[in-house]
Amino acid sequence: MQNKRKERIFLDPIFRNNPVTVQILGICSALAVTVKLQSAVVMALSLTFVVAFSNVIVSLLRKTIPGRIRIIVQLVVVAFLVILVDQFLKAYFFDISKQLSVFVGLIITNCIVMGRLEAFAMSNSPKRSLIDGFANGLGYGFILIVVAFFRELLGSGTIWNYQVVPQAFYDAGYMNNGLMIMPPMALIAVGLIVWIQRAHQQKKEEGK
Repeated sequence: MQNKRKERIFLDPIFRNNPVTVQILGICSALAVTVKLQSAVVMALSLTFVVAFSNVIVSLLRKTIPGRIRIIVQLVVVAFLVILVDQFLKAYFFDISKQLSVFVGLIITNCIVMGRLEAFAMSNSPKRSLIDGFANGLGYGFILIVVAFFRELLGSGTIWNYQVVPQAFYDAGYMNNGLMIMPPMALIAVGLIVWIQRAHQQKKEEGK
């Protein structure tokens, strides 16, 4: 029973209760950083780190945090971790840090992070909170990576900034789809994923 519970904590945010496609959280950053796969992966890793370890810290402190100031304490914890991520990116991945611009800083107010702190970390053990935070980060990152993969491939002809569409295709008249790198296409791509996931879930429930 305990193993099933842990499995559900880990798998639900990735598939059945994905924070982006089901809970509709973190949409702004999901739309903004998915032009390039590299930026999407870095953003996904950054948010996963922040939500996982903020969950652990808040879970450890939950019995000592006065209810009236719990949101302030949570924000301080998240801000501290976001600063660590931001400084790390500036030190070792400066170009990507510039591409992500303010979106790393906005993790502080990301609904996924604050939602997991309030809904899970404040009432669960550090171990369970770590699993929950890691899983929600993976669920968020999975959507970002899928959307970014197709947007970069179809919009720029590259993957991870490496040219994958053969030059012969361009010589034959192939053109990159400029619409794919425009913000509305990110919304459409996420919408398609939401539609596919919910249609699959509905079909699965009807088949029971």
